[in-house]
Amino acid sequence: MAYWVLRVLLTPLLRFFYRVRVEGLEHVPRHGPAILASNHLSFCDSIFLPLVLPRRVTFVAKAEYFEDPKTAWFFRAVGQIPIKREGGSASERALNSAREVLDRGGLFGIYPEGTRSPDGRLHKGHTGVARLALQTGAPVLAVAMIGTREAQPIGRAFPRLFMPVTARFSRPMRFERYAAHAEDPMVLRQITDEIMFELRELSGQEYLNSYAVRKGAVGASERVKLATVAPDEAAAAAAVLAAT
Repeated sequence: MAYWVLRVLLTPLLRFFYRVRVEGLEHVPRHGPAILASNHLSFCDSIFLPLVLPRRVTFVAKAEYFEDPKTAWFFRAVGQIPIKREGGSASERALNSAREVLDRGGLFGIYPEGTRSPDGRLHKGHTGVARLALQTGAPVLAVAMIGTREAQPIGRAFPRLFMPVTARFSRPMRFERYAAHAEDPMVLRQITDEIMFELRELSGQEYLNSYAVRKGAVGASERVKLATVAPDEAAAAAAVLAAT
């Protein structure tokens, strides 16, 4: 209920203050499970992505959001899934939760890069998205968010008003042909790279074959492999969010 209330309240405000454009929305299934794999340029990606969707989307959010009383109420209200950045069993629990969302026929949003791009380029994707696709059989749609970095650069508390923002969806990608090799690391990497290539084509970003590392981070190995949506401002609008 909280998700839809927030969406009803925030959608008209965001559409008034921003020039939001959507391309390829017809590719998003009206029913059934699907994985939305998005690039991640700004805190506000997690607001605009759910804003343009007619269906609810669930993301994984970093655990810190649930530990801070200022934000915990919101993330619990919209049903986001907490995950710790250390990885390991925490990442596996997040994957299990993601599978539950997809098994119920829901939309699951994920940022394969694992964090916001520090330089505006598209970085190498983590293989959590491929593992989810193979384990659930759900199609993957690449989603290119364009203009959000200019609207709200990293470090800026509030986005600039009246900026153009575009959400561009690919056709569904299916990977049933790899089902017999769901645990093969090379297959997982191949699928992930295919998704990242589609994201590069949609977004027009320069691709960098290395993992994104936020300033001050220890390293890629310490980030969640499940590159999920850092609902940085998490879906305030509608519900979105996942790991930066």
